[in-house]
Amino acid sequence: MTAEGIILVTGGSRGIGAATATLLAEQGRNVVIVDISPEPLVNTQTILWPAPFDVASESAVVGGIADIEAAHGPITGLVNAAGVFGKMHRIERVRMDQWDREVNIDLRGTFLVARSVGVKMAERRHGAIVNVASVAGMTSGPIHAYTAAKAGVIQITQTLAAEWGRSGVRVNAVSPGFTRTVALEAGIDSGALNKKWLESPTAMNRLVEPIEVAQAIAWLLSPLSSGVTGINLPVDAGYIAGTTWAAYGGLPETSGA
Repeated sequence: MTAEGIILVTGGSRGIGAATATLLAEQGRNVVIVDISPEPLVNTQTILWPAPFDVASESAVVGGIADIEAAHGPITGLVNAAGVFGKMHRIERVRMDQWDREVNIDLRGTFLVARSVGVKMAERRHGAIVNVASVAGMTSGPIHAYTAAKAGVIQITQTLAAEWGRSGVRVNAVSPGFTRTVALEAGIDSGALNKKWLESPTAMNRLVEPIEVAQAIAWLLSPLSSGVTGINLPVDAGYIAGTTWAAYGGLPETSGA
């Protein structure tokens, strides 16, 4: 990625998107954020696209990308962070309108934005895309549409990396574990989520911080990862590594002398 052009961050007004946009701006990147409910990031050099940006609408995405590039220049980096978390239900209670909403935003939206931006990158023979997936897409849980959608994000990341690799475009994904966002904290405060249960399966016995995910995304956008494409990088405090240890009596509190 060169200094020219902009980095577009979807879902950039909150959560992991906001943390990533803030970090990239601090690194001197030209960052434009879009969101379905656009709000500026105070005390940052990010540029807010003021119109609501619906990633699940093909016409809104295609038109929005064209307008953004006309106003701010070519998009050389993309962070697909827009998404919604799943409803936790037994499978017989899953409503198909909820399923459709989650899949439309998390999977269809990721694909639509990646395609709209990536085709232009391929024509210019330069660019990097990072899709935000989830460890939920690598495991199982009672968030049926969300796990399916995020698994799909991991798959399309590999496919797009192969599609555009010889055109100079890199496509990667990050899969955050349970991350201390405002939304997650609200779930804990309401009693819908149990903080101990979220932390205890992880090797590091803690939640992930949004800045930690942002740092991984920034690396995947940067020349430091110039030989990396088609990967899915978990940023999960060791959630995947630690979950199976319950079968063996649990994780050790400490190791060594």
